[in-house]
Amino acid sequence: MPTLSWLTKKSDLKAASKTEYRLLAEDEKYSYGDPDSGNLIVQGDNLEALKALLPFYAGQVKCIYIDPPYNTGSAFEHYDDNMEHTLWLSIMYPRLELLKQFLREDGVLFFQIDDNEQAYAKVICDETFGRSNFITTILWQKIHSIKNDAKYLSENHDFILLYSKNKEQVKFNLLQRTEKMNSRYQNPDNDPRGAWQSGDLVASEERTNGYYDVVSPISNKVFNVPKGKHWVYSKKNMEELIAENRIWFGKDGTAFPRKKRFLCDVMDGRKGDTWWSSSDVGHNQEAKREIIKLFGNTSTFSTPKPERLIQRIIHIATNPCDLVLDSFLGSGTTAAVAHKMGRRYIGVEMGEQAKTHCAVRLKKVIDGEQGGISEAVSWKGGGGFRFFTLGEAVFNSDQRIKSDISFENLAAHIFFTETKTPMKKPKKKSAFLGIHNGTAYALLYNGILGDKSPGGGNVLTHITLNHIMNSIEAASKKKGQNLSFSKLIIYGEATRLPHAAVKSNGIVFKQIPYEIKVW
Repeated sequence: MPTLSWLTKKSDLKAASKTEYRLLAEDEKYSYGDPDSGNLIVQGDNLEALKALLPFYAGQVKCIYIDPPYNTGSAFEHYDDNMEHTLWLSIMYPRLELLKQFLREDGVLFFQIDDNEQAYAKVICDETFGRSNFITTILWQKIHSIKNDAKYLSENHDFILLYSKNKEQVKFNLLQRTEKMNSRYQNPDNDPRGAWQSGDLVASEERTNGYYDVVSPISNKVFNVPKGKHWVYSKKNMEELIAENRIWFGKDGTAFPRKKRFLCDVMDGRKGDTWWSSSDVGHNQEAKREIIKLFGNTSTFSTPKPERLIQRIIHIATNPCDLVLDSFLGSGTTAAVAHKMGRRYIGVEMGEQAKTHCAVRLKKVIDGEQGGISEAVSWKGGGGFRFFTLGEAVFNSDQRIKSDISFENLAAHIFFTETKTPMKKPKKKSAFLGIHNGTAYALLYNGILGDKSPGGGNVLTHITLNHIMNSIEAASKKKGQNLSFSKLIIYGEATRLPHAAVKSNGIVFKQIPYEIKVW
């Protein structure tokens, strides 16, 4: 398979693996609504953010949509969209490598791009996803009228490259039929099966078994297949269709036969196609109007996407509760639409617009905002999201715990790794981290109990175990309920407890640093 080469490719191929693994730190000031909704917004460089998220979401995402800077030479307010070609490739390649790992086996990637980098994007996607997993290229009519001031030709469409993790497992949902489509069906003979439209019964080329006479049961007129063509059905099947009144010979029985195709047989929906017109899924001006309605004239993005466009993508590729990921979140459209459609989502945005636009927009959605697709999906509000930033790196380049990492940050990493949920801020001088689904967690590290000696606070002994149990009891009293658990996982440098004591207390001991997960 042909590959693409550029100046820094050798180092770019290693960029994903060399990226530091950072902690996710919740900023509760920007989180909003139900904290257990499963929705995340992460502020930070998306390569580092993807690396931080991957241990918890690898193989779980049904649909990824990305709309990265197009490298057009224009200066956007919120993005540097004037990158050299090599720099653009060096940014995209490692991110695509990580994005592929997020996808479920039946998951898909929608990669939106314009003509400036489309051909190169196709080649690097072929390299990362495999050319056999390329599905198609969708054309979106982003401008609904001709731009007469264009220097050459009016460029009215974007490309959306569609790739899969495993093409054989992909299945897309049907689109809803339109009234215009249904209006093409009539019922001139009052067939009890309802409205129908007629279709051709002949096909090009000559076939031996495709030549026979067809007789109208109304007029007894004999019809022959035109020269150079053949009937699409065998004589036996044609006779059965005529007997079932599925062949139309006209009202008086003298018209050339055509097959009746009933509306009731196609009402489940229609297949999506690769031409998405602005009348069906919106256009740039519609998207800008949506943004102005949300944020006013002083805070607009140059290239927002209309909610109807993202609705089409999410509809055909996902079902309710599926996970959607957008690592170039921009103004937050993907997250907003996924929220209204009952999907879970992860959005990553680097700049301050993660707070000033994405978080603000999603709060409005949760409060019942009625712009975009809200009316079409009967959106009334509800749900929530958690807002995270990137914290310090946990491991050094040798994948060892950094010697200067704080207890709080290592505790947050361990709890998130074990439970897939963020930990509330730990109490000072307490090794107890929390309880999740009947399992309690504790960390003995960095002298949290005031004793950094080799046999002291970092080692599981009867004394440190008592500290942990006392902390759990204190937490129970504060909440006014018994914090019961069936298993206690304790991280520490070593254990001095006898095996019988570990077993009788339902303890699982994990040694630092060897059993702390990097991924």
